Amino acid sequence: MNIGCHISIAEGIGNAPERAHDLECECFQIFSRSPQGGRTPELTPEVVEYFKEEMRRTGITNAYIHAPYYINFASTNNRIRYGSVSVIRDELERGSALGVKYIITHLGSGKDLGKEAGIKKAAEMLAQVFDGYRGSAKLLIENSAGAGDVIGDTFAEIKAIIDSLASDHIAGVCLDTQHSFASGYDWRTPESFNETTTRIDREIGLDLIKVMHANDSMTPLGSRLDRHEHIGAGYIKEEGFRLIIALANERNIDMILETKHPGVKNDIRFLKLFRDKLING
Repeated sequence: MNIGCHISIAEGIGNAPERAHDLECECFQIFSRSPQGGRTPELTPEVVEYFKEEMRRTGITNAYIHAPYYINFASTNNRIRYGSVSVIRDELERGSALGVKYIITHLGSGKDLGKEAGIKKAAEMLAQVFDGYRGSAKLLIENSAGAGDVIGDTFAEIKAIIDSLASDHIAGVCLDTQHSFASGYDWRTPESFNETTTRIDREIGLDLIKVMHANDSMTPLGSRLDRHEHIGAGYIKEEGFRLIIALANERNIDMILETKHPGVKNDIRFLKLFRDKLING
């Protein structure tokens, strides 16, 4: 398994591998466009080739794209809902061009439709995303922190959507440690860790975890709040991350930090230290 972090594309997508390498990343995540909206950077053949060349030069094999924050497949606003379909389809095409394996997305909120109807609508819109798609990049659904009627705060909800689609274009989930902790999944002790992994395996299957977002939590267990903290400085603490690292290493799951710069560099070193102690004894 590889350890890395989210990398800015402010200086261009092609420069992301070098910026990741400078932070001692073994893998990394980017936005391929502004997460808040606005102009989408063009992926010319020259940009694509430069990105791939830089991946080869730095020796980084795995990169991931996070979809914009405004995605909402369950909105009652047609512009937002169908816009989300268009953006995710485009992200899959852009990821395929860059050689990125997975696109990671949230599903949105069912606040206007209600949770159950929102889940059904999200599945319906995802089916439209995949209609006619022939690219190589696959989609991962990220679990949410659970505020309001947000969709995907339990892995059972995500599994219901994946099962209803039965599509090869959706590979599984990106497990965010902070979001799951805020939704009541407790990673902190060996006992609670085992209970949590048993629950996740029952709800969706551990094999469907393809990537992890490694974030400690500013807020307590079950807070329903999305608040990332540096590793060991939050409520999950170092002991929780030692257990999480062991799970990721056993199952070859890459870990991406989304904590703030410049402290994220120490977080990367922390996780590597945990992993190396695990491997070397």
